[in-house]
Amino acid sequence: MSSIRLDRLGKSFAGIVAVADMDLNIGNGEFMALLGPSGCGKTTTMNMIAGLVEPTHGRVMFGERDVTGVPIGRRGVGFVFQNYAIFTHMTVYENLAYGLRARGEEASKIDARVREIAGLLDLVAFLGRRASGLSVNILQRLAIGRSAAVNPAIFLLDEPLSNVDAAFRAVMRAELRELQRRLGQTMVYVTHDQLEAMAMADRIAIMDRGVLQQVGSPIEVYREPANTFVARFMGSPSMNLLTAGVSDGALSFGEMGSLALADGKLALTNGSSVIAGFRPEDVRLTDPANARLRARAVFVERIGARVIIHFEDRGQSFKIVESAGFPVAQGDILGLEPDTERLIAFDPKTTLAIRGAVSHGLH
Repeated sequence: MSSIRLDRLGKSFAGIVAVADMDLNIGNGEFMALLGPSGCGKTTTMNMIAGLVEPTHGRVMFGERDVTGVPIGRRGVGFVFQNYAIFTHMTVYENLAYGLRARGEEASKIDARVREIAGLLDLVAFLGRRASGLSVNILQRLAIGRSAAVNPAIFLLDEPLSNVDAAFRAVMRAELRELQRRLGQTMVYVTHDQLEAMAMADRIAIMDRGVLQQVGSPIEVYREPANTFVARFMGSPSMNLLTAGVSDGALSFGEMGSLALADGKLALTNGSSVIAGFRPEDVRLTDPANARLRARAVFVERIGARVIIHFEDRGQSFKIVESAGFPVAQGDILGLEPDTERLIAFDPKTTLAIRGAVSHGLH
């Protein structure tokens, strides 16, 4: 196993900053997801870890070893690309054995390792078949297995499941996590899919426009987003963010109503404003006559076991999630009771979370 440390790591292309002064520590045997929208710099970061891209500045450390400038072949990493990079003229067995043979391993050890990895990834039945005739789903298993077979201390995966079907992605998420746990490798996983990151990673590093926004466990980045970008990016539907005024010890949402502030818990100036954030599942819908907030449903979206109710107020849209059987129709006026223990306030100028408002600032 090996830890990874990125020390003020940065990369620019023709004066355009792709990654900006990134500091990140990844522990021995940790599963770290690099998460963010397309163009945020996550793949460039992974390529610098791998040695495929030279940093403009900063260092990449594997344990106590500075590998900045060291070629990929001497870094001891396994790499799985989005496009598989499989030798299609070879059999599955030959693909799995390729790296081991290149290292000069004994035939008996190669055979044992190939069969072990094939068993882990459900490839035993395909060992004698040529890769050219296999489905996309099996090719992805094979690509992962070929890199895992040489037992690299650090395993890098760049959106490996983006080309496979939805049902297979769910299977592979579980299998990849189990593979990482059994092999004990340090794994860095690039994805734009928050569900993949939440389901598999020990911690998630969220990026936007080359800047690291937040690092934390899946539940931390979901429940305690550092800023409005993370709040919007994590969750489906994402966190609701509504502008509220501070008036007489309460957050005022105009005609919707207001939520009282707990005395001394949140230092906000009367007449100022905040961005109030709450998850769609953290609001109880009730009788509007007795509720602190009220709003009209503008659209009702029934999806399987849940219903997503869309609201709009003063040009601001937000959503509430209920179980599928909840009785609601478009045009209904509903009472809203947010779980104020989970409501977060953000500074409208900096977009950063006002930490005094988290978990105890409102009642």
